[in-house]
Amino acid sequence: MARFRVAVHITPRKGLLDPQGQAVAGALHSLGFSGVSAAHVGRYIVLETEAESASAAGAEVKAMCGKLLANPVTEDFEIEPATPL
Repeated sequence: MARFRVAVHITPRKGLLDPQGQAVAGALHSLGFSGVSAAHVGRYIVLETEAESASAAGAEVKAMCGKLLANPVTEDFEIEPATPL
């Protein structure tokens, strides 16, 4: 078994209300950053796990997202490729 680091980006699904993202976009506009068309606030989770391979680590983290880390009704997630530790 090898150890891997896997990062997950979890964001609200497009089309769903994102009040935090709207507040950030509004604040940026009021600070003069008029080029920002939208902001989405989510979570960034970094996991260290043991697995047989990088692909096995990624599959395990995908299962974690489906069961606990992300709400499948309201959130999407992206998993970065696993990196060995």
